[in-house]
Amino acid sequence: MTFVRVGGIPHHIRVDGPRTGSGPGPACLLSVGLGMSWFDWDPVVPLLAPYRTVVRFDRPGLGLSGPAPAHAWPTLTGEAQRIACVLDATGIGTPVTVVGHSLAGLHCEAFARLYPERTAGLVLVDSGTEEDPRPRRAPALRNTATRACGTFLAGAGLPRALGPLLRRTAVRAGRHIGHRPGLRSGGDPAAYDPAAYDPAPYDLVRSAYSTSRFLRAVLAENASYRDQAAELASLRERLGLAAPVTVLAAYAGGSRRWLDRQERLADRLGGTFRTVAPAGHLVMLDRPGDVADAVLDTPRHPPPATG
Repeated sequence: MTFVRVGGIPHHIRVDGPRTGSGPGPACLLSVGLGMSWFDWDPVVPLLAPYRTVVRFDRPGLGLSGPAPAHAWPTLTGEAQRIACVLDATGIGTPVTVVGHSLAGLHCEAFARLYPERTAGLVLVDSGTEEDPRPRRAPALRNTATRACGTFLAGAGLPRALGPLLRRTAVRAGRHIGHRPGLRSGGDPAAYDPAAYDPAPYDLVRSAYSTSRFLRAVLAENASYRDQAAELASLRERLGLAAPVTVLAAYAGGSRRWLDRQERLADRLGGTFRTVAPAGHLVMLDRPGDVADAVLDTPRHPPPATG
């Protein structure tokens, strides 16, 4: 466990496997979705660490990382630069496979476009995708309102009182519940303790989710999502994508609308599309082997970067 300063903010970084990318294949960086922490990749890491140097980190305010300054706001370019700085801090100079879940899929695609020489492959795990993204109106006003909301809720003690429970509930909602241990046929999933669906140790959950910095970070990332999606659409028009891409889409039965959107994303990026089933949105918890396979299938020698 390491803490390094990126942009003046203490960032929590975890590196597993061979040191500094010296393994038999490209090192990989795993980036979590909105409001999640480094330990959400725990089921995947043991499957990768024998073969890859595995880098995880917490964005500002999340996990164990320090908070961003009150005036700072998440941007797509800033998050891509953050990934580059994290890799610099670990001493990994060779191209890496970047793996982004949900919101972080936007960040990792931006990194692959902005830093093609540092990207061996791109794996998008049930990534956020917007086909006609438009930035928010009056962002400064909305940002101020979001900060005020965070300050009010933190002052009311919401993170300490409800943070871990909200985390556990969100994880349960994001998983495929049909095959959870102890779920009897015909039973009511809502009657089960949310902790039964969350493999993270409670002491880690409490330390990461009982703080005002976490609350403010989640509100900021959620509020800036549309702006980041619009920024990525603009980036796609200006910069190509040289690295091989794999899009993993979760499917638990029922409507295929989300699968169709993910398949269109794979087509747009010229990538490989894989359905992961049965799985909820938290694919790394439901089907860690599928995520690891997509990373390990990345070619050892990425194609030359093109403009």
